[in-house]
Amino acid sequence: MSETAVTEMSFEEAMAALEGVVGQLERGDVPLDQSISLYERGAELKKHCETKLREAEEKVAKITLGPDGAAQGTEAL
Repeated sequence: MSETAVTEMSFEEAMAALEGVVGQLERGDVPLDQSISLYERGAELKKHCETKLREAEEKVAKITLGPDGAAQGTEAL
């Protein structure tokens, strides 16, 4: 099976791939060996998505506020 490396995926691509994996596993029509491979791929996709979300949260947390409370800019990471 020709699959894109998880580390090269955007958050959206990884989420779509994870949804596909979950769908296949939920149907239950996949042989055991393939189920194990799908589960491992799903775990890798989940971890990648969590990392992307954490990175986005860190960027949002770095937004600086001006004296009036409005967003003023961002701090360099």
